[in-house]
Amino acid sequence: MNPLIYCQEKAQSSGSSFLAGFRFLPEQQKNAMIILYAYCRELDDVVDDCLDINIARQTLAWWRQDLDKIFTQKQPEHPINQALCEIVDMFSLPKDELEDIINGMEMDLHHVRYQNFTDLQYYCHRVAGVVGRLIVRILGFSENQTLAYADKLGLALQLTNIIRDVGEDARNGRIYLPLDELAQFGVSQESILSYQPNQSFEKLMDFQIMRARETYRVAMSLLPEKDKKRQKVGTVMGGIYYALLEEIARDGGANVLKYKIRIPSPRKFCIAMRVWLFGFKP
Repeated sequence: MNPLIYCQEKAQSSGSSFLAGFRFLPEQQKNAMIILYAYCRELDDVVDDCLDINIARQTLAWWRQDLDKIFTQKQPEHPINQALCEIVDMFSLPKDELEDIINGMEMDLHHVRYQNFTDLQYYCHRVAGVVGRLIVRILGFSENQTLAYADKLGLALQLTNIIRDVGEDARNGRIYLPLDELAQFGVSQESILSYQPNQSFEKLMDFQIMRARETYRVAMSLLPEKDKKRQKVGTVMGGIYYALLEEIARDGGANVLKYKIRIPSPRKFCIAMRVWLFGFKP
């Protein structure tokens, strides 16, 4: 199969909010974003779909080797990495950032708990912050501070994912909320794993939502004025995920333990258009 077509089909099958802003891009950048998304999605599927941790670890090791071929002038085997060959030089995508995404996925194989927010931030940097930096490189930037913005926005997006997915993660035996914060609010791991929300859990989730909101505000304050136009797609994603965060808050933060909240595609498109035309101000 043609590598780009493989990536397009991988992206289209996901229905992710991540894709909503791509339609506004010129073709080269749009294709690069789709390739990057497919790369992240494929690695995420390794962790989610492999029931045997050893097989998942071996598969990620294979991905490291295949990724390395891109940077040693060899032909990679996987169609996604073949597609990446076409864009790493075009957009100056560093190997260490692409590899760090693999490192982050590998953390999911042996880290199902995080003791504190500092530890969680390190994980978020690997699975989301470096993705933000790669997106900035694809879109173009003139100031290094834009990379700091990307890292912070990636953190905000990942915190939103963590809040949304508390129940789903619990059903997989995972808790991404920092354990010291559970203790601070008097929430036991057992109550989360048995899907039993209570008043303490509601307060814990209110705190998580408040911190995520502030992270969006800090991220947008870091984006230099001269790079705002080129980084519109990133801010569109920020606007959509921020709307999701607010939907979770309106629904009552504790309900994430019971079901997964989503924003319908038509509303995503409306949010994307509004942010594209008027900007994103969390």
